[in-house]
Amino acid sequence: MRWACQLAAALIVCTIPTAAQASRAQDLRVSLIPEHLGHETTVGFSVRIPVAAKRPLSPLTRLYLAYPSALGVGVSGLGIATCTQARLELFGAQACPAESRMGQGEATAEIQVGPRLIAENAPVAVLRTAEREGHLALLFSAEGTSPVFAQIVFSGVLLPGATSREEGISIDVPLVEGLPGGPDVAVTRLTANLGPQSLTYYERVRGKLVPYHPRGITLPNKCPRRGFLFRATFSFLDGSHAQAQTRVGCPEKTAPWKAGER
Repeated sequence: MRWACQLAAALIVCTIPTAAQASRAQDLRVSLIPEHLGHETTVGFSVRIPVAAKRPLSPLTRLYLAYPSALGVGVSGLGIATCTQARLELFGAQACPAESRMGQGEATAEIQVGPRLIAENAPVAVLRTAEREGHLALLFSAEGTSPVFAQIVFSGVLLPGATSREEGISIDVPLVEGLPGGPDVAVTRLTANLGPQSLTYYERVRGKLVPYHPRGITLPNKCPRRGFLFRATFSFLDGSHAQAQTRVGCPEKTAPWKAGER
């Protein structure tokens, strides 16, 4: 349904694994699975949208998720093919190349029906599309099934951060009408992953398509003294803003993890 296009944060998500999970922040949690310096990983995000307790929910209009530039999202082994928005809208995520998938996720939105707020979940597919002004661009495909069935596509872009140590994913969230006569829909929870977990790519070897797990986002060889910092900035329709941040602590010394062979 229409509200699903507010799944902006979803790069931003399937359910977040518990191993190597970051220390909790009020509205943002991040995990690195597996967490071995110098090796590939899947980055998981879990975002709870802050809302006021005694007033109607204001819809999210923009989300910016900042992460350490050392993760090198844009140069990972993910998204080696692209999918166009036209194809995605016409045929759905299943019609896009498997190699364009970079992650997956789920979001929860609240829809006001009379005096009640009804929560609805929708799955999200994260895919790579053609670059936008020289920046890596993403498409998010979300499908709601109840109370309205619809497939929605929206876009995001990876941008330089405020410092050389930071990059971010910026997503503008279009307004989404709720039920007739009701207020706009508001997203309240987003969970997502970006990485090889649950992804299968294919390459042609001696005339046959051979499946393999793609490389993920590579952790740097050294960990910052206070761990890896992640920040989320939320902008809402009523002009309000909110921020959340968390850190993933440096991993203990363990045996290195090897990416799946092609």
